[in-house]
Amino acid sequence: MRSLFHFAYHVTDLDEARRFYGGILGCEEGRSTETWVDFDFFGHQISLHLGKPFETTNTGKVGDHMVPMPHLGVILSLEDWNALAERLKSAEIDFVMPPVVRFKGEPGEQWTMFFRDPAGNPIEVKGFADFASIYAK
Repeated sequence: MRSLFHFAYHVTDLDEARRFYGGILGCEEGRSTETWVDFDFFGHQISLHLGKPFETTNTGKVGDHMVPMPHLGVILSLEDWNALAERLKSAEIDFVMPPVVRFKGEPGEQWTMFFRDPAGNPIEVKGFADFASIYAK
């Protein structure tokens, strides 16, 4: 069964969120009110509501990095991942974990990067050359 996910979470400023998600990440804006805005987050729906962002701790171990948990993530084709990584670098985004390849030459080879939105919500973006290897052991 395949479906799209919907995730609603808090941000502290909708205009900053629009600049980040729409301008930097390139997500198309959907419906909105004075207290929330929807985005097409790489084919999935996120709803950003004004409020206090969820608490995170750096308890996720990814290679030698401790990354924020919980975090939102998406998997892109390697071509799209590279394009997004370049956009983020050009926007001088402060990476929690800069773009890097993991499991090189192994099953599940992937590229990953972690960063935060302006409200501090952590995001991981993975890139795969072959989506068939996402669950490879």
